[in-house]
Amino acid sequence: MRLANKVAIITGSGRGIGREMARLFAAEGAKVAVADVHEENARRTVAELTGAGGEACPVGVDITDAAQIESMTRLVVEKWGRLDILVNNAGIGLNKSFLETTLAEWQRVLAVNLTGTFLCAQAAAREMVRQGAGRIVNVASISGQRGGQGRAAYGSAKAGVILLTKVMAVELAPHGVTVNAIAPGPVDTDQSRQSHTPATRRAYHDRIPLGRYGEHREIAAAALFLASGEASFVNGAVLNVDGGFGAAGLMFDPHDDRTPAEGQPDDPARNGRGNGVPLRPIEHST
Repeated sequence: MRLANKVAIITGSGRGIGREMARLFAAEGAKVAVADVHEENARRTVAELTGAGGEACPVGVDITDAAQIESMTRLVVEKWGRLDILVNNAGIGLNKSFLETTLAEWQRVLAVNLTGTFLCAQAAAREMVRQGAGRIVNVASISGQRGGQGRAAYGSAKAGVILLTKVMAVELAPHGVTVNAIAPGPVDTDQSRQSHTPATRRAYHDRIPLGRYGEHREIAAAALFLASGEASFVNGAVLNVDGGFGAAGLMFDPHDDRTPAEGQPDDPARNGRGNGVPLRPIEHST
């Protein structure tokens, strides 16, 4: 087992991608603290894990509250004697234009996605430094790497997570603690099903070389790798799990020999794979 006898906290693991991470970590031998702002969701995940023979405990926590985070960390260490892994998965989304984003919305997204990551990582890292070893995996986003429509607050927060990851990696490495990030592309989640319009989905399918959305298990597998001993010399890295979206440039059908009429713009229906230049930027969502 890749995580045998390791102790892990996974935030936002009451449902979605975080729950899949908890399943995979437990199946690989980790003792998992299932942390979620909705404690009932955490309890349901724990019931599933223990029913499958795993060891887990639920923790209700608001990651914008430093006192609650300290209590969570203390509870886990008191229960299992150590803390080996933290996955900062909890986060919220916002798809709203720069001009329409309110100050309250901006502050809320940064409080959860960036400050929450900072607070959880700091509390966990202090324990890991005392132990002389640890793994921290932050969940960022491709939205933190390139501009996207409606991503002023969300993209800014995730860009902050990426740089925070690099600073932490440099400062904590001498203490035996590695820090890396995952940057998912669009993933098929409850959130994306609600927020992505048919036009958004078509645009993503056109611009992702693999031609589809990611799945929970694919993001969880990346987190498992970075938390395991297999990633012992990986530090300060940002692993894109995006189907090639970040790598793609010009994409087109080589069998399509149509050209736009002289003096006319390219057919909008062909812009995704026709000339590689979208008519308008699109949003990115994890």
